[in-house]
Amino acid sequence: MNADTVQRLNALNRAFYRVTADAFDQTRQTPWSGWDGLLPCLRPPLRVLDAGCGNGRFGVYLWERLRPADDDAAAASIWLTYHGLDSSPALLARARAALAGRPGLAVHLEERDLLDSPPAAGEYDLAALLGVLHHVPGAANRRRLVQALAARLAPGGLLVFTAWRFYEHPRFRERIVPWPDDLAGQVEPHDYLLDWRRGEPALRYCHYIDDAEHDALVAACGLRELARYRADGANCYSVLRRV
Repeated sequence: MNADTVQRLNALNRAFYRVTADAFDQTRQTPWSGWDGLLPCLRPPLRVLDAGCGNGRFGVYLWERLRPADDDAAAASIWLTYHGLDSSPALLARARAALAGRPGLAVHLEERDLLDSPPAAGEYDLAALLGVLHHVPGAANRRRLVQALAARLAPGGLLVFTAWRFYEHPRFRERIVPWPDDLAGQVEPHDYLLDWRRGEPALRYCHYIDDAEHDALVAACGLRELARYRADGANCYSVLRRV
């Protein structure tokens, strides 16, 4: 995929989140069931990088599930450090409100476009890429992003990423709309344009990651895959460890 097409698709998705921020936030309030599969691998204190954090609900989930039972112990020191990255100022504002005032939690939220500026500093016990990869245009860019997150892990740290398998479900295939003529010949196989059916009308670029590409992304990380599983109705998870 050429650089101009990558930037056009990325701009399309940034515009999508500007238009749909309110409705998107309202429909993204509860945890994904697949996150429970991570808990046996996680022990505080924990340094977390949430790339594409949206409204911060994964940070809220970790704080609620991993919080020490003793309230005094929970407030005595920082046991969860959460660094959230997202390109949407509106969703970051919601994350800031959702994560505020929680004892033992240190929060740093940063407006950042992961395509233009992937994380290049910091060391983390957990790097999460949840509901993000399908919005990254270009196979090479998806590969570079998972590699960038893998490089930020401390020894023994975990990387978790999800692939949204939307094309396998008729209700999502019904939302596919044709590419405009000037983009139809520029996109890659399994690239689609989906409409949004809540609130303001909007279109978003989504890529379907099949089993072969999923395997290639795992291999590109250079990490050991601990688990791969389906959850949340349409997500395929990989949990990988730096050894």
